[in-house]
Amino acid sequence: MARGSMVEQLQRLVVRYGECVQKPVRFRPGTWHPRLASHGAVHVLDIGVESPGKPAGDRLIERGDLARLRDLAGDDPDGLRDLFVAVMVWGSGTTNGRGLRYTEAALSDPRLPRVLRTTRHAIRSGDLSGAYRQFVLSGVGRSFFTKWFAAVDDREATCERALILDDRVFRSLNALGWSSWKAAGTRHWPTRYTTYVSAMHVWASELGVTPDWLEWLLFHLNGHVSET
Repeated sequence: MARGSMVEQLQRLVVRYGECVQKPVRFRPGTWHPRLASHGAVHVLDIGVESPGKPAGDRLIERGDLARLRDLAGDDPDGLRDLFVAVMVWGSGTTNGRGLRYTEAALSDPRLPRVLRTTRHAIRSGDLSGAYRQFVLSGVGRSFFTKWFAAVDDREATCERALILDDRVFRSLNALGWSSWKAAGTRHWPTRYTTYVSAMHVWASELGVTPDWLEWLLFHLNGHVSET
């Protein structure tokens, strides 16, 4: 698909949904506690704010909470682990029960400290392809580890910062006729990911929105991009 045609389609969506914003994600600390207790990460469940209404005890977490935790973590291995757990909680909410299982599997993987450290360094160095190649942890696939990439990327907004590429975003891109492997000219996933990030930054600039908002919009639509 020609880029102009893609921008025109996205422009219609931006006009239609331009006033929409990403809401905080609800999670239930009680369901996470048993999975995190043996790893000394239960304190991460204090992140965010208490959710009003029922069920009592639920909390709300948003991207800003992840950014604050990232700034506190620095290079500390335990801090990076806590940020990773928070990302998994945020990405799971109350609807993805598999997230608990995936998180526990990752925390039990002895590669975890090295993978978090090396991929964080790669992202902050602008090597998104390298980060993609290096992220190998039990239970954690692209939908979640690209959330980690986005959370640890603290570079200036003028850089092509990491973005999330999960199945919902993919459905929207495919529904719009955009193919990552065709755009990248290869089926090599690290290259396809960096091609996606670059394309999103170009589109966002032309549309006058931020890349992370455009990413969220595609996630929100989950492939339902028709005007009807």
